[in-house]
Order: sequence, then C-alpha cells, then structure tokens
Amino acid sequence: MGVTGMRWGVWAALAIMVLAAPALAAGDSDKATHQSDHAEDPVILLEPIHIHGLPLNKDQQLGPVPKYTPWPAIPKSLEGQPLDDWMKARFLVSKEAGVTVVVLEPAKHRELTQAGLAALNRWRFDPQLKGDDPVDGEITVRIHFRTE
Repeated sequence: MGVTGMRWGVWAALAIMVLAAPALAAGDSDKATHQSDHAEDPVILLEPIHIHGLPLNKDQQLGPVPKYTPWPAIPKSLEGQPLDDWMKARFLVSKEAGVTVVVLEPAKHRELTQAGLAALNRWRFDPQLKGDDPVDGEITVRIHFRTE
C-alpha cells in the first residue's frame, strides 16, 4: 500500500470517528425518556360515545345522520336461550328523509331478523348532504344479538 492509499485509509477512519462520535458519546444519559416526560401530565377521561354510522362516505359528503335509533328486543320465543347471532341491513334515506330498510344478511334465527326489521323500520334520519343541499344517501348497519 502506497502513501496515497494510507492517507485514504486514515481519512476514512477519521471520517467514521467524526460521524460516529455523537452517537457513541450520547451514552445512557441521552436515551429517550418518553415515559418520564409524561409522568406528570394530567389525565382527562372522556365519556364513552356510540357512533351509529360513518360521518363521511366515500364521496366525502355528510352521510345520513341517525336521529332516533331504537334497538330490537329479544323475542319471547328465544328468551333464556344463549344467542350469538347477527343481521346486516342497509338504510336508503331519501333527500326528504324517507327511510327504506333492506335486509342484506338475515340472522340465523328468523325471529331475530323479524325483531330487528321491526326496530330498524322505526329508525329516523336527517338526509345526507352535498354541501348544504339534501341528497339521497344510504348507511349500512350490523346488529349483533348476544345473550348468555
């Protein structure tokens, strides 16, 4: 190795030491202290909320907004039985706020589908908006029936 090659090696070693020095010098005293930084922050507990649908649809328009949402009751014929069933329905909400319910997937128990449909037919909505103008819209829900 000539003098030029040795100089290049010395410069490369020096460059590595200069670039690595801050990381090596940091040591344990500069490690992240995220937990201790926030130990004294006040904790604010928020009340739980329930969201019945998505506020925006894929077109970024306000979706139909549920105003009245009664939930179905377990039919007397199924009371006392363990249940784990669900149904899926779509609401078609007109710009005049008229509501049509379409069952997309019924529950395994016919009685639960009937009870669910009876309750969903009582739901009321404000229509979807495009800007400030009401337009026809839709929203899909899944109702889970579970008892033990």
